[in-house]
Amino acid sequence: MCIVNKILFQRYKIEYESPISYFHNNSLPLYFKKKSQSMEKHFKRTLITTALPYANGPVHIGHLAGVYVPADIYARYLRLKGEDVLMIGGSDEHGVPITLRAKKEGITPQDVVDRYHGIIKKSFEDFGISFDIYSRTTSATHHQMASDFFRTLYNKGEFIEKTSEQYYDEEAKQFLADRYITGTCPHCGNEKAYGDQCEACGTSLSPTDLINPKSAISGSEPVMRETKHWYLPLDKWEPFLRQWILEEHKEWKPNVYGQCKSWLDMGLQPRAVSRDLDWGIPVPVEGAEGKVLYVWFDAPIGYISNTKELLPDSWETWWKDPETKMIHFIGKDNIVFHCIVFPAMLKAEGSYNLPENVPANEFLNLEGDKISTSRNWAVWLNEYLVDMPGKQDVLRYVLTANAPETKDNDFTWKDFQARNNNELVAILGNFVNRALVLTDKYFEGKVPAAGELTDYDRQTLKDFEDVKANVERLLDTFHFRDAQKEAMNLARIGNKYLADTEPWKLAKTDMSRVATIMNIALQITANLAIAFEPFLPFSMEKLNKMLNVEPLGWNRLGATDLLLAGHQLGKAELLFEKIEDSVIEAQVQKLLDTKKANEEANYKAKPVRENIAFDDFMKLDIRVGTILECTKVPKADKLLQFRIDDGLEKRTIVSGIAQHYSPEELVGKQVCFIANLAPRKLKGIVSEGMILSAENFDGRLAVITPEKEVKPGSEVK
Repeated sequence: MCIVNKILFQRYKIEYESPISYFHNNSLPLYFKKKSQSMEKHFKRTLITTALPYANGPVHIGHLAGVYVPADIYARYLRLKGEDVLMIGGSDEHGVPITLRAKKEGITPQDVVDRYHGIIKKSFEDFGISFDIYSRTTSATHHQMASDFFRTLYNKGEFIEKTSEQYYDEEAKQFLADRYITGTCPHCGNEKAYGDQCEACGTSLSPTDLINPKSAISGSEPVMRETKHWYLPLDKWEPFLRQWILEEHKEWKPNVYGQCKSWLDMGLQPRAVSRDLDWGIPVPVEGAEGKVLYVWFDAPIGYISNTKELLPDSWETWWKDPETKMIHFIGKDNIVFHCIVFPAMLKAEGSYNLPENVPANEFLNLEGDKISTSRNWAVWLNEYLVDMPGKQDVLRYVLTANAPETKDNDFTWKDFQARNNNELVAILGNFVNRALVLTDKYFEGKVPAAGELTDYDRQTLKDFEDVKANVERLLDTFHFRDAQKEAMNLARIGNKYLADTEPWKLAKTDMSRVATIMNIALQITANLAIAFEPFLPFSMEKLNKMLNVEPLGWNRLGATDLLLAGHQLGKAELLFEKIEDSVIEAQVQKLLDTKKANEEANYKAKPVRENIAFDDFMKLDIRVGTILECTKVPKADKLLQFRIDDGLEKRTIVSGIAQHYSPEELVGKQVCFIANLAPRKLKGIVSEGMILSAENFDGRLAVITPEKEVKPGSEVK
């Protein structure tokens, strides 16, 4: 056993069968088949659910990378294999973020969710996320399903009632949800922290942790009042969850398994399933007036209600038949709800299947900073589709190639451009174009018959005979990033084959050999159309038209007779196009403008320093001087050297403003400076004063100048 294998075994302490090795560029084996009961089960159908996005804003690339692109790849893959699959999605339309936006805009919560549900649904459709249904939690079906689910657990005695003290707004006359309370974070001093989290430092909070708490509704200071709620006793289900997750699902991704273990090791506590709010599904029991189902309780039931809306007569087959496999695609912030809370709900109800796997991803950052809806720091899908028309697959490819599968990752526009230009265009697109164009040139666009194969031909065909097994193994274990790499490896094989055989040179002497080469190149091209179909559906539809074929079928991936001799190909077109610097610069500038707007909105002047005596101030001799000369100081990025007319003589001043001004734009300008500052050496230059500047919110410095021109040497009073 190699040392890498030993390290992996020791790190995860999981029992493995023999390693499955696959190689890229002579890399070491990285994937291993884990023993688990779940992997030995056989299912007739697969139910795929995707996290319900809040309908208080559009979908951004973090959502796509974490949930929707991998879920869509998996669903398309299973459909291509001919399996029975449902992919269920919908908008989460209850909860405090909805009401906060409604209050901010002066509209109703229903107005908010109607707007954003439409935007989100259309964006998913245009982007090719292949839901069987994308519904919403304000539907009548969902309201009934969630109410019935609560009532079932209530009648079984699965809830406990507790009275506790919570913040109450006496002016608004209502209890305050955590997000309706703001105050100062006790950890970082952010004065705009919420009652559940500080977005500045990321710390989870309780409303009582805040310093100087205020109601986000009226601005008044809230008081504590008693209120009654229903709780799901998660501690009751802890022994079951420990066995089910920690013993029976060791094949789950390390980041998912590890987070679940951490929660279980801390000990589970009862969790409220109701809250005081006027937006949501009313708690369906007497004495619960003014209370709704907590959004974390009602939202996952949306998977069930959306399935019922799609299949009113057969939905139970997908949720209660043990031969149905359920997979939850979510982000890491939802792991606890889908691995611990929702399974406890389902177990308490008693008739539902539990998920077989929850392949949650970590977070995707943007240009080195955390994606934030409140700060508008995001690449929004609906805007991308307008700014980058026809480039759905480019984003799908980049997000998959850079997927945060087990740790946080970063999206940058430069990487987006590089992956498009250097991989989609230069590798995949280049090979496809050469194969089709050369066939058109030498064989009038018809697939030539292959002649006698050389050893190199046979080796090339052998190089991709295992592509189906390799891609399937990776997709079955939710390694989408590496599965896409394996598909791209086909294009690399094809490029190398054409580069090595050089059919354009042989065309002058041996057309029989050229026919064989082009036949093999076209078989690789047809295989690419199959291998990339789950990942790049729009581009592969285009490629199938160029090949003049219907989709060839997943089961034929790896075959060397996909295109028969004499088959007429379609017209060759560029599969992808190069993205120019100007396009990327425009996207980067959009983000910079957003960052500047955020800084302006959140800018707060620094506290005034402690008072000084008037006599101390009078000691300062502040004057106006005219800049005669200005040069950069050698080997000092921040320093400029000035020659200033101070009205009495010429003096030298060195100032650290080189990153904010060029020497040319300062010559002739009048500036304010401290004339009686003791001389000081900077980089060997004696500086005889200090030029005064103001520091803007973004760190930029602006020199202080008189409004009107005055005589050099004029005193500032």
